Amino acid sequence: AGALPVPLTILEERSVGPGLGKDSIEAGKFASIIAIVVVMIFMLIYYGIYGLFANVSLIMNMVFLISVLTIIQATLTLPGIAGIVLTIGMAVDANVLIFERIREENLLRKNILESIDQGFKRAVSTIVDANLTTFIAAFALFIFGSGPIKGFSVTLMIGLITSMFTAIIITKYQVITYARRQTRDI
Repeated sequence: AGALPVPLTILEERSVGPGLGKDSIEAGKFASIIAIVVVMIFMLIYYGIYGLFANVSLIMNMVFLISVLTIIQATLTLPGIAGIVLTIGMAVDANVLIFERIREENLLRKNILESIDQGFKRAVSTIVDANLTTFIAAFALFIFGSGPIKGFSVTLMIGLITSMFTAIIITKYQVITYARRQTRDI
């Protein structure tokens, strides 16, 4: 078309059917499961009983995230799965920050309950800061993006909220309950 038309010779023609999209989703789900398992094994090996608490929080985070996605009837796409995988990373990051702050406080104090309390207080501001800035970026992607980008941002925003809840509330409850039982036994 145009001022100088050129003849077109078709050398090869391919079409992509719906099966490829389904294969990609299945591969994404498999990769997500592998990521969760590897992260859980690492947390368990590196942090011991506290790693177990982080793993319980991570599982609860995934349950909450999938529940909210189900309630809003979101369709799980490949970018949505990428948002879930990033949520796993953010949730683990929050737990690592908490446990490292507790470890630092434990070196300064004799009382484990004080160390836990101060460790959580010091970690919460960092967790909120990191998650809030990521949430703002995800919100901007939602506002200015389209299609797959919106799917990624929706799962990421919901995941950030659920990961902050599980890290700050559920992990804290588990750690304090365990520490109180341990100090009672001594």
